[in-house]
Amino acid sequence: MAKKQVGSIVSGSLTEGFLMRIVCDAPLHEIKTGKFVCVQSGPYKFFSLITDLALEVTHPDILLFPPTDTEPLLMDALKKKDMYATAQLRPMLMLNQANEKMPVKTIPAHFATVYEANKADVNMIFGDEHDASKRYFNIGCPLDMDTPVCIDLERLCERSNGIFGKSGTGKTFLTRLILAGIVKQEKASVLIFDMHSEYGIQARKEGGPFVKGLKTLFPDKVALFSLDPQSTRRRGGTPDVEIVIPYSAINVEDVISLQDELNLHATALEAAYLIAARYKKDWLEVLLSQGERLKEFAQELGAHPESIAALYRKLKRLERLPFLQASSRGAITLRQAQGDRNQPDLLGGGNVIDQMLEYIDKGMSVIVEFGNYTGTFVYLLIANIITRRIHARYIEKTEKYLGSHSLSDEPKKLMICIEEAHKFLNPQAARQTIFGTIAREMRKYYVSLLVVDQRPSGIDEEVLSQIGTKVVAQLNDEKDIQAVLTGISGANNLRSILASLDTKKQALLLGHAVAMPVVVQTREYDENFYRAMGPEVSSKQITQLIDELF
Repeated sequence: MAKKQVGSIVSGSLTEGFLMRIVCDAPLHEIKTGKFVCVQSGPYKFFSLITDLALEVTHPDILLFPPTDTEPLLMDALKKKDMYATAQLRPMLMLNQANEKMPVKTIPAHFATVYEANKADVNMIFGDEHDASKRYFNIGCPLDMDTPVCIDLERLCERSNGIFGKSGTGKTFLTRLILAGIVKQEKASVLIFDMHSEYGIQARKEGGPFVKGLKTLFPDKVALFSLDPQSTRRRGGTPDVEIVIPYSAINVEDVISLQDELNLHATALEAAYLIAARYKKDWLEVLLSQGERLKEFAQELGAHPESIAALYRKLKRLERLPFLQASSRGAITLRQAQGDRNQPDLLGGGNVIDQMLEYIDKGMSVIVEFGNYTGTFVYLLIANIITRRIHARYIEKTEKYLGSHSLSDEPKKLMICIEEAHKFLNPQAARQTIFGTIAREMRKYYVSLLVVDQRPSGIDEEVLSQIGTKVVAQLNDEKDIQAVLTGISGANNLRSILASLDTKKQALLLGHAVAMPVVVQTREYDENFYRAMGPEVSSKQITQLIDELF
C-alpha cells in the first residue's frame, strides 16, 4: 500500500526541529499536534511528531481581501499557490537502511518527502505485542491510526515510573491498564496500595458500567490483603488476608511522613525520638497510655511538655482504627481471612511481610485494600509501614544474592504503586521517607515505584528526574506541565502537545520504555481487553481439546 504524503521539508534545524509545508490538498482537520509522521531523506528515515501548526500566505495583501464563499475558483487558485499551512516537526529518532534505531544527528534535505506513518513503521519503532519475548504490551494507538503502540515492559520494570494527569482524565484506568500488562506477562510482581478499592475486585467506570479489577482478571496471580474485610466482602470479594497491625510496628520514621497531615511541629518529632530512644518498639503504646500524666512523663524524658502533649493529641486518633492493636509483639501480624471454608490455607499465621514476600517470590502480585479507611492519614501510615519493611527485606535478599551468585537467590522484581504520590515524595518527605530512597536507588535492590499523581509539581525535582517512563494525561497548570517535562529533551515542543490533549483517553508516552515520545488514544478497558488478558491457548491445546470432544 502506497504511503500517503502529507508535505515536504522546507527548513529547520536539529535544535529547533523541521518545518514542513503541508500539501495543498491535505485535509487540515486530520493533521493534529501529536500526529506521528516519517521523513524520508537519502538512506535515513526520520520519525517525528507534529508539535505545532500554522496558516501562512505568500503576501500579506491576500489577507486584506479574502475570497468569499461565492468565489470558489479564486479560493482554489489561492490554495494551490498563495495560501498554505505549515507544521513544526520534532525529530525523535532515525533509522538507517538496516532499520537500526539511532539518535537524530543529521537533518533531511530540502523538500524531503513527509509521509503519514503506517502500521509497519509503528511496529518497527515500538515493537509488536505478538513478539515471542512477551516484552511488548499494547497501550493504545497513535492519533488517527488503528495500529497498536506498545511499551517495553522489561524496560518499564527497570526503573521507577509515573502516571500523571489532572483529576478526571483517567489516571486510574491508565494505571490499571499498565499493571494488567505487567501481571499478564509476569515481568515483575506488583504491590498496590489501593486507596479507593479500584484495582482489586471491580471499579465503577465514570458514566458507565462496572469494570473488572486485577484480582478478578488474574485470580491466580493476585492476592488481596485487606484492612477493611467487611468492605471487601460487601463489594463481592473475599480477602486472602486480613491485616492487623500492632502499635509496636509503628516507628518514628512512619510518623515523619504524617508531619504535614497531622500538622506536627519539628519539636513534636524530636519528642517522639526521645520516647523511642528509651522505650524502643513500645514507644507509641507507652505514649498513648499516659493520659493525665503527660506533664510528669515529659519531665522524666527531659522533653518540653507542650511537645509531648501535641504529639499525644495528634496520635491519639490511631486508637480509632480497628486494624491497629495495642500489642508488644513487635511485628506486623495478620489473621487468615474468614472466607470460603473450602479454600486451602495458603498463608498460615505469622508476619504479614513474610506472607507478602511469599506471594511475591511465587511471582504473584499483592493489592492492599483500604476499604472505608480512605483518608490520606491512614494511606500514608500503612504504605510507609509496609514499604519500609519490604525494602529492608529486599536489601537482605539482594545482598544474599550478590554473595552467593546463585540465580535461585535473585530477588523477584517488585514495583510498588502509590497514589497521591506528592504526599510521599514532596521535597521534605522525599529526603526522609522510604519512597524517596527507592526512587533515587534506580532499582538497585530490585524495587521500583509506579507513582500516580495529579500534581507532579508537588514532587521533589530530584525524584522526578529519576522517573524512567512517564505516561501523561491532560494537565492545565503550567507548574505541573513544567515539572512533568523535567529533564526531557525538546520539552518546549512537547509542551504544546500536552496542552492539546483531550480530557479523556489520550496520553503522551515518553521515557525509558518507549523508543520515542508519542501521543496515543488509550486502549479500551472492555470485554475485548478481558479476553486478551485471559490465558493463551496454543494450537496444540486446541487440537487436544477437539480430540477429547470428538
